[in-house]
Amino acid sequence: MELFADDELQIYQGKDILLAPGITIHQPTLDEICEYGEHAYWNMIYTLTSTGADLKFQLYDMGVDYTDIDDFTLFYSLLAPSFNQSKTSIITGDLDFTSCKLIQEHGSEEIVMLDLERNIRIDQQIYLKFAEILRNMHGLRRNSQLPANEATKQILIEDAREEYELNKDKPCVSQLKNLVSAMINCPGFKYNHAQVWDMKINAFLDSVRRISKMKHADLLLQSGYSGFGISLKEVPEKQLDWTGALD
Repeated sequence: MELFADDELQIYQGKDILLAPGITIHQPTLDEICEYGEHAYWNMIYTLTSTGADLKFQLYDMGVDYTDIDDFTLFYSLLAPSFNQSKTSIITGDLDFTSCKLIQEHGSEEIVMLDLERNIRIDQQIYLKFAEILRNMHGLRRNSQLPANEATKQILIEDAREEYELNKDKPCVSQLKNLVSAMINCPGFKYNHAQVWDMKINAFLDSVRRISKMKHADLLLQSGYSGFGISLKEVPEKQLDWTGALD
């Protein structure tokens, strides 16, 4: 599910987003993430937005073909039950996925999650929008990798298992610490060490990528105009337009 321009602007603005009755997505600040615990926070975000392709070997070991399971089924059957309200409150407030009951709506084959006490209903479309907002908020992309054939599928499953085994015992490394350090020491960044913690996660990550894009464009232009570097005619225009969309 793609986001509209209004969705992207609201995410960048950083205000809470009312997704559906009883479902509000809160975008945390760096300070809130630090207080929550960065490792636990990223684990939650990655898990709640996972697709079958992200869990190839885990699903295989459960007897599930990762290419057959859709995102919503994966969410309500395997992912949501692991996240009660205390674990997700930083982004969904008092919403508790574990209190939702699975029902098949009358006259339809669709499964929905219901919390009757709070009048909350989560269907496939609501979840897909929820996941896409979280991805957009954190600069993530949906893993849509599909194998060309059965042999390739088995190779991808075993590659994923091997990668997991190689990395499972490695110490956790902060994803944000180096970014914060780099940005507050970057001349183009307007926040100091005391101020940066009040930034919303999307605006901060956007600043990291935007300043990188600006520096890259500036280096290309300097090289092109120097007379001794690259030919600007050979550089794609989007690489020179630092106001353009971030890849």
